[in-house]
Amino acid sequence: MSDLAKLVEELGKLSVVEAAELVKMLEEEWGVSAAAPVAVAAAGAAAGEPVEEKTEFDVVIKETGPKKIEVIKVIRQLTSLGLKEAKEMAETAGAKVVEQTGKDAAEEAKKKLEEAGAVVELA
Repeated sequence: MSDLAKLVEELGKLSVVEAAELVKMLEEEWGVSAAAPVAVAAAGAAAGEPVEEKTEFDVVIKETGPKKIEVIKVIRQLTSLGLKEAKEMAETAGAKVVEQTGKDAAEEAKKKLEEAGAVVELA
């Protein structure tokens, strides 16, 4: 039981981006999808059940804007990407900077990217 407590403690120290990367790694390793419960909830809503509020968001760059270097810097702060990967992401319209994160974290990432000059949307 103490091993589980240590694991919970360590997971609590992860940043939002690190937690999202962990989810991706576990999905790949175990061949499962964390999105499956969302699909089930959506199917239930179609059957006349109350619709649940969206709790996970993607931060998507629509346009880099005039301050490309500033946007690249923010992308690197929000992710663990290197300079080359961050530059490619900044240059790709529709690129997801942060995936499947909470509303507050997504809005904070959006705010930082917009302050750097990017046009961003939450999906």
